[in-house]
Amino acid sequence: MHIKQVVIEGFKSYKDQTIIEPFSENINVVVGANGSGKSNFFHAIRFVLNDVSTSLSQQERQKLMHEGAGHAVMSAYVEIVFDNTDQRLPFDRDEVRLRRTIGKNDEYTVDKKKITKTEVTNLLESAGFSRANPYYVVQQGKITKLSQIKDHERLELLKEIGGTNVYEERRRTSEKLLHEAEGRRLHIADMMGTMGEKLA
Repeated sequence: MHIKQVVIEGFKSYKDQTIIEPFSENINVVVGANGSGKSNFFHAIRFVLNDVSTSLSQQERQKLMHEGAGHAVMSAYVEIVFDNTDQRLPFDRDEVRLRRTIGKNDEYTVDKKKITKTEVTNLLESAGFSRANPYYVVQQGKITKLSQIKDHERLELLKEIGGTNVYEERRRTSEKLLHEAEGRRLHIADMMGTMGEKLA
């Protein structure tokens, strides 16, 4: 799975619809002069793929929309088109479109079908996109930092990149539910024992 195309409209410096393609399935490098929009491009991708900008207020959403000459932008969206020929995303099709739109509301869609933020998070993490450590987008200064981290930090990073943490989190949640259920079972058994003694 890899990004095939990015479509941006009304987001930050991208007023008109801008289509960026093609992308390599391996490594992509974005270069350009200062002010050419590199940071906004990275921000657009992270805006869709992780929780850098979740739970936005109306004012925060407004700040992300293009401000400039001409008519005011009322909404903005970023859409990422994935090549899904390896079926890492659980859809029986070779191309999947994930879009986030902001305006009066903040909405996500997958192939034009609305989904919740939680569903987006679970979908992306199961495919290996880390919510906490988005190293699939490496910005300036990160390379040096990655080369200097300690071994246990590197192991945690590999777990994040591999998408295994989502399963560990679910396991912890399941264990907590089992523990709570066992506590209730013991409480009920104690109550039954007390009632049995009173009836004897």
